[in-house]
Amino acid sequence: MDTDRERHRARETAFYLFTQQSLPACKPVLTPGWVIAIFLFMGVIFIPVGLVTLRASHCVVEIVDRYDIDCVPEPSRMDKVSYIQDDSIPKNCSRFMKVHKYMKAPIYIYYQLDNYYQNHRRYVKSRSDKQLLDGQKYHDTSSCQPVESNNNRPIVPCGLIAWSLFNDTFEFIREGAELKVNRKNIAWKSDRSHKFGKNVYPFNFQNGTLIGGGKLNPEIPLSDQEDLIVWMRTSALPSFRKLYGRIEEDLDVDDVVVVNLMNNYNTYSFGGKKKLALSTSSWLGGKNDFLGHACVFAGCSSLTLAIIFMLLHVKYRRPYGDMSYLPWNRKSFSG
Repeated sequence: MDTDRERHRARETAFYLFTQQSLPACKPVLTPGWVIAIFLFMGVIFIPVGLVTLRASHCVVEIVDRYDIDCVPEPSRMDKVSYIQDDSIPKNCSRFMKVHKYMKAPIYIYYQLDNYYQNHRRYVKSRSDKQLLDGQKYHDTSSCQPVESNNNRPIVPCGLIAWSLFNDTFEFIREGAELKVNRKNIAWKSDRSHKFGKNVYPFNFQNGTLIGGGKLNPEIPLSDQEDLIVWMRTSALPSFRKLYGRIEEDLDVDDVVVVNLMNNYNTYSFGGKKKLALSTSSWLGGKNDFLGHACVFAGCSSLTLAIIFMLLHVKYRRPYGDMSYLPWNRKSFSG
């Protein structure tokens, strides 16, 4: 009994100490000197990091061309949806991209879609990861609705994401010679190895009356269909880029790259935009000024606060722990 009482008393004591915040702990006192030093340290760190990041971003050479409007013939621009849905009208188009700065290989090819909400709840959920890995062995594809089956036969891969696969194609020519595009290893290795089955082949795909986007080769396993793998990794923002391939040759200043493309993908129904981007990369990745600007802004803000606190500390210096500055004591003194 005495042992139980002692245990109960110890638990009550520990609980009291916890609720009263009296447990042994490190309780740093943020004096004005420490606060000023912390903000100075943040400024000294963030500003150089931001400048280095901006420099790396500015070293990236990028060419962007929007082609969805210009690749529609003049007579069809009043009704672009009818044009893109009419299979009898050729969709080929040629664009010219001039290189203004030397671009060192590898040059990454991206297609960019704007006003395209891949993060919509119903769109994101319309897929079956187990089916992508196991194929027709997995039968519970209810999550793929409304693109689950056709003519009472399962669709592989099922779901709206696969159904809406991007299907514009691009061919690049420089000085009359075709630039070879390497389309291997454009998807994450983890996706190819662990999320898409090596023995899973497309089945009954895009065979319905309503065709969404691109078709898949039924003789190639899903793990090798890297266009699909890239597309299935949905974007969190309505404007996004996805990797199409790589050009393994350098491009010199004033080179003109002729792009022969097929304008197949329908973004006109929802007011979307299509762009083609050629970009080099740096040690930090592609072109993105946001991170650098954010670091510089954070560093400048920290330095500004450090200077303000330093001036206030010098002007209104007071001893630490002076009880007379507490609100209730100031009221009593004023009374």
